[in-house]
Amino acid sequence: MKLADRMSRLLIESAFDVLSRARALEAQGKDIVHLEIGEPDFETPAHVVEAAKQALDDGFTHYGPTPGLPEFRKAIAEYVSWTRGISVSAKNVIVTPGGKPIIFYPMMALLQAGDEVIYPNPGFPIYESMIGFLGAKPVPIPLVEERGFSFDLDVFRANLTDRTKMVVLNSPQNPTGGLIPAEDIAAVADAVRDRDLMVLSDEIYSRIYYGDDPPVSIASMPGMADKTIILDGFSKTYAMTGWRLGYGVMPEFLAEACGKLMVNSTSCTATFTQLAGLAALHGPQDDVDRMNAEFRRRRDAFCAGLNEIPGWHCEIPGGAFYAFVNVKATGRGSKEIADALLNEAGVACLDGGSFGEFGKGYIRFSYANSLGNLMKAVDRIRTWAGNQTKAQAGS
Repeated sequence: MKLADRMSRLLIESAFDVLSRARALEAQGKDIVHLEIGEPDFETPAHVVEAAKQALDDGFTHYGPTPGLPEFRKAIAEYVSWTRGISVSAKNVIVTPGGKPIIFYPMMALLQAGDEVIYPNPGFPIYESMIGFLGAKPVPIPLVEERGFSFDLDVFRANLTDRTKMVVLNSPQNPTGGLIPAEDIAAVADAVRDRDLMVLSDEIYSRIYYGDDPPVSIASMPGMADKTIILDGFSKTYAMTGWRLGYGVMPEFLAEACGKLMVNSTSCTATFTQLAGLAALHGPQDDVDRMNAEFRRRRDAFCAGLNEIPGWHCEIPGGAFYAFVNVKATGRGSKEIADALLNEAGVACLDGGSFGEFGKGYIRFSYANSLGNLMKAVDRIRTWAGNQTKAQAGS
Protein backbone atom coordinates (compact mmCIF):
# COMPACT_ATOMS: atom_id res chain seq x y z
CA MET A 1 0.00 0.00 0.00
CA LYS A 2 1.51 3.31 -1.07
CA LEU A 3 1.08 6.61 0.72
CA ALA A 4 -1.06 9.19 -1.03
CA ASP A 5 0.90 11.51 -3.34
CA ARG A 6 0.05 14.53 -1.21
CA MET A 7 2.14 13.12 1.65
CA SER A 8 5.28 13.82 -0.38
CA ARG A 9 4.42 17.53 -0.22
CA LEU A 10 4.51 17.68 3.57
CA LEU A 11 7.65 19.22 5.03
CA ILE A 12 9.13 18.77 8.50
CA GLU A 13 10.38 21.05 11.24
CA SER A 14 14.14 20.68 11.21
CA ALA A 15 14.34 21.80 14.85
CA PHE A 16 13.07 18.40 15.95
CA ASP A 17 15.48 16.61 13.62
CA VAL A 18 18.42 18.56 15.05
CA LEU A 19 17.15 17.92 18.58
CA SER A 20 17.15 14.19 17.86
CA ARG A 21 20.70 14.34 16.52
CA ALA A 22 21.81 16.38 19.54
CA ARG A 23 20.26 13.87 21.93
CA ALA A 24 22.10 11.08 20.16
CA LEU A 25 25.41 12.91 20.69
CA GLU A 26 24.55 13.43 24.36
CA ALA A 27 23.92 9.71 24.67
CA GLN A 28 27.53 9.25 23.53
CA GLY A 29 28.70 11.47 26.39
CA LYS A 30 29.06 14.77 24.50
CA ASP A 31 28.01 18.05 26.12
CA ILE A 32 25.56 19.98 23.91
CA VAL A 33 24.20 23.51 24.35
CA HIS A 34 20.64 23.40 23.01
CA LEU A 35 19.80 26.49 20.99
CA GLU A 36 17.69 24.74 18.34
CA ILE A 37 14.23 24.51 19.91
CA GLY A 38 11.89 27.51 20.15
CA GLU A 39 10.59 26.81 23.61
CA PRO A 40 10.73 29.09 26.68
CA ASP A 41 12.93 27.52 29.35
CA PHE A 42 10.74 28.90 32.15
CA GLU A 43 8.19 27.08 34.25
CA THR A 44 4.50 27.64 33.57
CA PRO A 45 3.27 30.26 36.09
CA ALA A 46 2.25 28.59 39.37
CA HIS A 47 -1.28 29.99 39.40
CA VAL A 48 -1.88 28.51 35.95
CA VAL A 49 -0.71 25.09 37.08
CA GLU A 50 -2.91 25.32 40.18
CA ALA A 51 -5.93 26.19 38.03
CA ALA A 52 -5.37 23.05 35.98
CA LYS A 53 -5.08 20.93 39.13
CA GLN A 54 -8.29 22.41 40.47
CA ALA A 55 -10.05 21.76 37.17
CA LEU A 56 -9.00 18.12 37.32
CA ASP A 57 -10.24 17.85 40.89
CA ASP A 58 -13.51 19.45 39.81
CA GLY A 59 -14.07 16.83 37.13
CA PHE A 60 -13.14 18.73 33.97
CA THR A 61 -11.86 15.55 32.33
CA HIS A 62 -14.57 15.03 29.73
CA TYR A 63 -15.50 16.36 26.30
CA GLY A 64 -16.15 20.06 25.96
CA PRO A 65 -17.73 22.12 23.17
CA THR A 66 -15.78 21.82 19.93
CA PRO A 67 -14.96 25.55 19.55
CA GLY A 68 -13.99 25.87 23.23
CA LEU A 69 -15.57 26.52 26.61
CA PRO A 70 -17.94 29.52 26.35
CA GLU A 71 -16.31 31.41 29.23
CA PHE A 72 -12.87 30.85 27.75
CA ARG A 73 -13.88 32.01 24.27
CA LYS A 74 -15.46 35.09 25.83
CA ALA A 75 -12.26 35.86 27.75
CA ILE A 76 -10.16 35.46 24.60
CA ALA A 77 -12.52 37.73 22.67
CA GLU A 78 -12.23 40.40 25.36
CA TYR A 79 -8.44 40.06 25.46
CA VAL A 80 -8.09 40.33 21.66
CA SER A 81 -10.53 43.24 21.50
CA TRP A 82 -8.46 45.08 24.09
CA THR A 83 -4.99 44.28 22.74
CA ARG A 84 -5.77 44.78 19.03
CA GLY A 85 -8.31 47.56 19.34
CA ILE A 86 -11.02 45.73 17.42
CA SER A 87 -14.47 44.41 18.25
CA VAL A 88 -14.44 40.63 18.65
CA SER A 89 -17.09 38.31 20.08
CA ALA A 90 -16.87 34.72 21.29
CA LYS A 91 -18.42 33.62 17.99
CA ASN A 92 -15.20 34.70 16.25
CA VAL A 93 -13.03 32.48 18.48
CA ILE A 94 -12.08 28.85 18.09
CA VAL A 95 -9.86 27.16 20.68
CA THR A 96 -7.45 24.51 19.40
CA PRO A 97 -4.85 22.07 20.76
CA GLY A 98 -1.87 24.29 19.93
CA GLY A 99 -1.43 27.03 17.36
CA LYS A 100 -0.73 24.89 14.27
CA PRO A 101 -4.41 23.99 13.70
CA ILE A 102 -5.01 27.70 13.02
CA ILE A 103 -2.66 27.31 10.07
CA PHE A 104 -4.16 24.00 8.97
CA TYR A 105 -7.91 24.57 9.43
CA PRO A 106 -8.31 27.97 7.71
CA MET A 107 -6.07 26.91 4.81
CA MET A 108 -8.05 23.69 4.45
CA ALA A 109 -11.33 25.63 4.53
CA LEU A 110 -10.33 28.37 2.09
CA LEU A 111 -7.76 27.16 -0.43
CA GLN A 112 -8.45 25.42 -3.71
CA ALA A 113 -5.86 23.69 -5.88
CA GLY A 114 -3.99 26.33 -7.86
CA ASP A 115 -4.75 29.22 -5.50
CA GLU A 116 -1.73 31.30 -4.58
CA VAL A 117 -0.56 32.04 -1.05
CA ILE A 118 2.00 34.71 -0.24
CA TYR A 119 4.11 33.92 2.81
CA PRO A 120 7.35 35.15 4.41
CA ASN A 121 10.62 33.46 3.51
CA PRO A 122 12.55 32.61 5.62
CA GLY A 123 9.53 31.64 7.64
CA PHE A 124 7.95 28.99 9.83
CA PRO A 125 8.18 25.82 7.68
CA ILE A 126 4.59 24.75 8.30
CA TYR A 127 3.26 27.63 6.17
CA GLU A 128 4.85 26.28 2.99
CA SER A 129 4.17 22.70 4.03
CA MET A 130 0.42 23.18 4.35
CA ILE A 131 0.12 25.35 1.24
CA GLY A 132 1.78 22.68 -0.88
CA PHE A 133 -0.07 19.83 0.84
CA LEU A 134 -3.40 21.36 -0.18
CA GLY A 135 -2.34 21.75 -3.81
CA ALA A 136 -2.12 25.53 -3.65
CA LYS A 137 0.89 27.45 -4.95
CA PRO A 138 3.40 28.79 -2.39
CA VAL A 139 4.59 32.30 -3.28
CA PRO A 140 7.56 33.13 -1.04
CA ILE A 141 8.39 36.79 -0.43
CA PRO A 142 11.95 37.35 0.84
CA LEU A 143 12.42 39.08 4.16
CA VAL A 144 15.04 41.81 3.88
CA GLU A 145 17.68 42.02 6.60
CA GLU A 146 18.29 45.71 5.89
CA ARG A 147 14.61 46.38 6.63
CA GLY A 148 14.67 44.54 9.94
CA PHE A 149 13.48 41.39 8.16
CA SER A 150 10.30 42.95 6.82
CA PHE A 151 9.01 42.53 3.25
CA ASP A 152 10.29 44.52 0.31
CA LEU A 153 6.89 46.08 -0.32
CA ASP A 154 7.51 46.49 -4.06
CA VAL A 155 8.20 42.77 -4.37
CA PHE A 156 5.11 42.05 -2.26
CA ARG A 157 2.84 44.16 -4.47
CA ALA A 158 4.33 42.68 -7.65
CA ASN A 159 3.43 39.17 -6.50
CA LEU A 160 -0.22 39.92 -5.77
CA THR A 161 -2.40 38.41 -8.50
CA ASP A 162 -6.04 37.52 -9.05
CA ARG A 163 -5.17 34.02 -7.83
CA THR A 164 -3.81 35.26 -4.49
CA LYS A 165 -6.26 33.91 -1.91
CA MET A 166 -4.22 34.26 1.26
CA VAL A 167 -1.36 36.33 2.63
CA VAL A 168 0.55 35.03 5.66
CA LEU A 169 2.13 37.53 8.04
CA ASN A 170 4.20 36.74 11.13
CA SER A 171 5.29 39.47 13.54
CA PRO A 172 7.27 39.10 15.77
CA GLN A 173 8.78 36.57 13.44
CA ASN A 174 10.25 33.10 13.53
CA PRO A 175 13.12 32.60 12.61
CA THR A 176 14.42 36.18 12.40
CA GLY A 177 12.99 37.85 15.51
CA GLY A 178 11.97 40.73 13.24
CA LEU A 179 8.93 42.96 13.70
CA ILE A 180 6.96 44.33 10.77
CA PRO A 181 6.88 48.14 11.21
CA ALA A 182 3.47 49.75 11.57
CA GLU A 183 3.88 51.61 8.28
CA ASP A 184 4.57 48.34 6.45
CA ILE A 185 1.51 46.72 8.03
CA ALA A 186 -0.55 49.69 6.82
CA ALA A 187 0.94 49.37 3.32
CA VAL A 188 0.09 45.66 3.16
CA ALA A 189 -3.45 46.43 4.33
CA ASP A 190 -3.82 49.06 1.62
CA ALA A 191 -2.62 46.58 -1.01
CA VAL A 192 -5.05 43.78 -0.06
CA ARG A 193 -8.08 45.56 1.41
CA ASP A 194 -10.13 45.44 -1.80
CA ARG A 195 -8.97 42.00 -2.93
CA ASP A 196 -10.81 38.71 -2.53
CA LEU A 197 -8.41 37.14 -0.07
CA MET A 198 -7.77 36.52 3.63
CA VAL A 199 -4.77 37.39 5.76
CA LEU A 200 -3.43 34.81 8.21
CA SER A 201 -1.66 36.87 10.85
CA ASP A 202 0.53 34.64 13.02
CA GLU A 203 0.83 36.56 16.28
CA ILE A 204 1.97 33.74 18.56
CA TYR A 205 4.88 35.93 19.79
CA SER A 206 2.69 39.02 20.25
CA ARG A 207 3.67 39.49 23.91
CA ILE A 208 7.42 38.94 23.42
CA TYR A 209 8.84 42.22 22.17
CA TYR A 210 11.54 44.60 23.38
CA GLY A 211 10.54 48.07 22.25
CA ASP A 212 8.10 50.47 23.89
CA ASP A 213 5.27 49.81 21.47
CA PRO A 214 3.64 46.39 20.97
CA PRO A 215 3.62 44.76 17.52
CA VAL A 216 0.86 46.01 15.25
CA SER A 217 -1.81 43.56 14.11
CA ILE A 218 -3.12 44.02 10.58
CA ALA A 219 -6.58 43.28 12.01
CA SER A 220 -6.46 46.71 13.64
CA MET A 221 -6.19 48.47 10.26
CA PRO A 222 -9.37 49.99 8.77
CA GLY A 223 -11.46 47.39 6.98
CA MET A 224 -9.17 44.47 7.87
CA ALA A 225 -10.83 42.85 10.89
CA ASP A 226 -13.22 40.93 8.62
CA LYS A 227 -10.37 39.83 6.35
CA THR A 228 -7.95 38.63 9.03
CA ILE A 229 -7.35 35.36 10.85
CA ILE A 230 -5.40 35.99 14.06
CA LEU A 231 -3.32 33.05 15.30
CA ASP A 232 -2.28 33.27 18.94
CA GLY A 233 -1.94 31.02 21.95
CA PHE A 234 -0.34 30.32 25.28
CA SER A 235 2.80 28.34 24.39
CA LYS A 236 5.26 31.20 24.12
CA THR A 237 3.72 33.90 26.31
CA TYR A 238 3.06 31.69 29.33
CA ALA A 239 5.68 28.95 28.78
CA MET A 240 2.91 26.42 28.08
CA THR A 241 4.29 24.59 25.03
CA GLY A 242 3.37 21.14 26.33
CA TRP A 243 -0.15 22.18 27.28
CA ARG A 244 -1.13 22.47 23.60
CA LEU A 245 -3.39 25.47 23.86
CA GLY A 246 -3.91 27.90 21.01
CA TYR A 247 -6.71 29.83 19.39
CA GLY A 248 -7.81 31.59 16.25
CA VAL A 249 -9.89 34.74 15.87
CA MET A 250 -11.60 35.05 12.50
CA PRO A 251 -14.85 35.97 10.75
CA GLU A 252 -17.77 33.94 12.04
CA PHE A 253 -18.36 32.02 8.79
CA LEU A 254 -14.78 30.78 8.87
CA ALA A 255 -14.88 29.94 12.58
CA GLU A 256 -17.89 27.72 11.86
CA ALA A 257 -16.04 26.00 9.01
CA CYS A 258 -12.99 25.44 11.19
CA GLY A 259 -15.30 23.99 13.83
CA LYS A 260 -16.45 21.38 11.30
CA LEU A 261 -12.85 20.45 10.56
CA MET A 262 -12.16 20.18 14.27
CA VAL A 263 -15.15 17.87 14.79
CA ASN A 264 -13.65 15.64 12.12
CA SER A 265 -10.15 15.65 13.60
CA THR A 266 -9.62 16.44 17.29
CA SER A 267 -13.23 16.85 18.56
CA CYS A 268 -12.22 19.46 21.16
CA THR A 269 -9.36 20.90 23.19
CA ALA A 270 -8.80 19.43 26.66
CA THR A 271 -11.15 21.20 29.07
CA PHE A 272 -8.78 21.44 32.03
CA THR A 273 -6.10 23.11 29.88
CA GLN A 274 -8.67 25.70 28.81
CA LEU A 275 -9.37 26.56 32.43
CA ALA A 276 -5.63 26.90 32.94
CA GLY A 277 -5.61 29.30 30.00
CA LEU A 278 -8.45 31.25 31.54
CA ALA A 279 -6.36 31.65 34.70
CA ALA A 280 -3.43 32.78 32.57
CA LEU A 281 -5.47 35.55 30.94
CA HIS A 282 -7.23 36.70 34.11
CA GLY A 283 -4.38 36.21 36.58
CA PRO A 284 -1.25 38.24 37.34
CA GLN A 285 1.08 38.92 34.42
CA ASP A 286 4.26 39.28 36.49
CA ASP A 287 5.75 36.05 35.14
CA VAL A 288 5.27 37.25 31.56
CA ASP A 289 7.01 40.53 32.34
CA ARG A 290 9.89 38.77 34.11
CA MET A 291 10.34 36.33 31.26
CA ASN A 292 10.47 39.13 28.69
CA ALA A 293 12.98 41.08 30.76
CA GLU A 294 15.20 38.01 30.97
CA PHE A 295 14.87 37.35 27.23
CA ARG A 296 15.97 40.92 26.58
CA ARG A 297 19.00 40.51 28.87
CA ARG A 298 19.97 37.32 27.08
CA ARG A 299 19.40 38.86 23.65
CA ASP A 300 21.69 41.78 24.38
CA ALA A 301 24.55 39.67 25.71
CA PHE A 302 24.24 36.83 23.20
CA CYS A 303 23.95 39.00 20.08
CA ALA A 304 26.83 41.19 21.23
CA GLY A 305 28.99 38.09 21.59
CA LEU A 306 28.03 36.75 18.16
CA ASN A 307 28.75 40.09 16.52
CA GLU A 308 32.36 39.89 17.76
CA ILE A 309 33.01 36.74 15.71
CA PRO A 310 34.76 37.59 12.40
CA GLY A 311 32.45 37.15 9.42
CA TRP A 312 29.31 36.94 11.55
CA HIS A 313 26.61 39.61 11.71
CA CYS A 314 23.55 39.42 13.95
CA GLU A 315 20.78 41.96 13.41
CA ILE A 316 19.38 42.78 16.86
CA PRO A 317 15.93 41.13 17.00
CA GLY A 318 12.96 43.21 18.08
CA GLY A 319 10.87 40.32 19.36
CA ALA A 320 10.47 36.57 19.88
CA PHE A 321 13.60 34.80 21.19
CA TYR A 322 15.65 34.08 18.09
CA ALA A 323 18.94 35.41 16.75
CA PHE A 324 19.22 35.08 12.97
CA VAL A 325 22.89 35.43 12.12
CA ASN A 326 24.27 36.29 8.68
CA VAL A 327 27.32 34.07 8.05
CA LYS A 328 27.72 34.71 4.31
CA ALA A 329 30.98 36.60 4.83
CA THR A 330 32.62 33.42 6.13
CA GLY A 331 32.50 31.92 2.65
CA ARG A 332 30.99 28.70 3.99
CA GLY A 333 27.47 27.39 3.59
CA SER A 334 25.07 27.86 6.48
CA LYS A 335 24.12 24.17 6.59
CA GLU A 336 27.79 23.22 6.69
CA ILE A 337 28.34 25.63 9.57
CA ALA A 338 25.25 24.49 11.50
CA ASP A 339 26.26 20.83 11.17
CA ALA A 340 29.83 21.59 12.22
CA LEU A 341 28.72 23.60 15.25
CA LEU A 342 26.68 20.63 16.45
CA ASN A 343 29.23 17.93 15.75
CA GLU A 344 32.46 19.79 16.49
CA ALA A 345 31.55 22.62 18.87
CA GLY A 346 28.64 21.08 20.76
CA VAL A 347 26.18 23.86 19.89
CA ALA A 348 22.80 22.81 18.47
CA CYS A 349 21.39 25.41 16.08
CA LEU A 350 19.49 25.53 12.79
CA ASP A 351 20.52 26.23 9.23
CA GLY A 352 18.56 29.23 8.00
CA GLY A 353 17.91 27.34 4.78
CA SER A 354 15.58 25.04 6.69
CA PHE A 355 13.21 28.03 6.87
CA GLY A 356 13.20 28.53 3.12
CA GLU A 357 15.40 29.42 0.17
CA PHE A 358 16.00 32.99 1.33
CA GLY A 359 17.21 31.80 4.72
CA LYS A 360 20.33 30.27 3.24
CA GLY A 361 23.46 31.97 4.53
CA TYR A 362 21.98 32.45 8.01
CA ILE A 363 22.03 30.47 11.25
CA ARG A 364 19.12 30.54 13.71
CA PHE A 365 19.78 30.35 17.43
CA SER A 366 17.07 30.23 20.08
CA TYR A 367 18.17 32.18 23.15
CA ALA A 368 15.51 30.45 25.26
CA ASN A 369 18.30 29.05 27.40
CA SER A 370 20.18 30.32 30.45
CA LEU A 371 22.57 33.23 30.08
CA GLY A 372 25.36 30.96 31.28
CA ASN A 373 24.68 28.43 28.53
CA LEU A 374 24.38 31.18 25.93
CA MET A 375 27.78 32.57 26.87
CA LYS A 376 29.20 29.04 26.82
CA ALA A 377 27.83 28.69 23.29
CA VAL A 378 29.43 31.99 22.23
CA ASP A 379 32.80 30.83 23.61
CA ARG A 380 32.53 27.53 21.78
CA ILE A 381 31.53 29.21 18.52
CA ARG A 382 34.35 31.74 18.82
CA THR A 383 36.89 28.99 19.44
CA TRP A 384 35.54 26.88 16.58
CA ALA A 385 35.58 29.85 14.17
CA GLY A 386 39.13 30.72 15.21
CA ASN A 387 40.28 27.16 14.58
CA GLN A 388 38.66 27.24 11.14
CA THR A 389 40.53 30.44 10.31
CA LYS A 390 43.84 28.93 11.45
CA ALA A 391 43.20 25.78 9.45
CA GLN A 392 42.45 27.80 6.31
CA ALA A 393 45.59 29.90 6.83
CA GLY A 394 47.67 26.73 7.28
CA SER A 395 46.39 25.20 4.10
